[in-house]
Amino acid sequence: MKKQAAILIQSDGDSRGVVPANGWDFTLEELQGFVEGLIEIVPLTENVIMVVNEEGKGVLPINVPATIIAKAQGAIFPFDHIAGNALMCPSDMVK
Repeated sequence: MKKQAAILIQSDGDSRGVVPANGWDFTLEELQGFVEGLIEIVPLTENVIMVVNEEGKGVLPINVPATIIAKAQGAIFPFDHIAGNALMCPSDMVK
């Protein structure tokens, strides 16, 4: 049985479901490919995380949908933002 898909929230506002190549959990390379660089984990809830580009601020465009989600969960400061693509998924999909 495969796990549910993660959601790739692109900085241009589009989003799509994605699944790990092995059907269970993402490799570091997969995560880096989604966010186009080094990863940072932003905990959203007890079981859901957002994977973002660690060095995206000031370089990549602001990701408005991901920023709204992160702020709504209290995961980032009110004046902060998410830059570049973001992957939202169950925390056990990232080892």
